[in-house]
Amino acid sequence: MKKVILTSLMTILTLGVFAQSEGYFGKKINDKGAIASAELPKKLGAKEKMSTKVTGTVESVCQAKGCWMKVKTTDGQTMRVTFKDYGFFVPKDIAGKTVVFEGEAKMKTTPVAELQHYAEDAGKSKEEIAKITEPKHELTFVADGVIVKK
Repeated sequence: MKKVILTSLMTILTLGVFAQSEGYFGKKINDKGAIASAELPKKLGAKEKMSTKVTGTVESVCQAKGCWMKVKTTDGQTMRVTFKDYGFFVPKDIAGKTVVFEGEAKMKTTPVAELQHYAEDAGKSKEEIAKITEPKHELTFVADGVIVKK
């Protein structure tokens, strides 16, 4: 009898794990009204910042903690997505997955020291990090919440 109960319990728990279709991180958001990441640069236009909800494909993730991710935009470009107040992280193994995130997009000049820090987080070699010598004006995003689609 104990074996039957234990087997039933394990089956229910296993089905519960596989039934989860999405992972939520930070503020609980939904995917309604999200724009494609490829459309974001055009929507932002000449504005310095804009609150919005975006969906896209993860290109890479911080391998130190999951404290940022890069999402594909247009023409092979990516946008770094960080998380509000360093308040949450995403799994480090979500490259290639579709995500939805909500927050603020903005154009930012990222200093050399910060770019080098990101390169270190990404696991780049000391030689690759040393080649970063210029600040970069780029599209960035600070997310309040993220959904990782499964």
